Amino acid sequence: MKYVLKKLEDEVSTWPHVSVHSHRFGGREFLFGKAEVGHVHIGGIVDIPFPRSVRDALLVEDLAEEHHWVPNSGWITFRMRSETDLTHALWLMRLSYLRYGLKTANDPQKLFEEASEQLHLSPQFKSLLEPFVPKTANHVVAELLSA
Repeated sequence: MKYVLKKLEDEVSTWPHVSVHSHRFGGREFLFGKAEVGHVHIGGIVDIPFPRSVRDALLVEDLAEEHHWVPNSGWITFRMRSETDLTHALWLMRLSYLRYGLKTANDPQKLFEEASEQLHLSPQFKSLLEPFVPKTANHVVAELLSA
């Protein structure tokens, strides 16, 4: 399992703006700035925060479990049992990462479209994540006001 966890950490640590730290309950946590993208425990448990609507959809689609300690929250748990689970764990991490990446992207709409395709997001997940796409017009207005 250590090998699989190392592969997950090695991949997530290459994503822009992500830093890796020791987690207070053991394992490793992945931060985008100060926001937690998710963390992994030594035994292969992957915990990831999501907006409640995304979390609920993940549970309904059987793509994750309720969080093992705080089940009535936006957090999910995914149990990596073997290397075959790595792809799905990375998909979940990337889904969490996307919300933060959209906030800093030069062209958030383009990033959203590209990530939706790369992650093979269903129309349901696209509609749940679309509210996190900043409106480009707002960035332009803010730039004009600050000029």
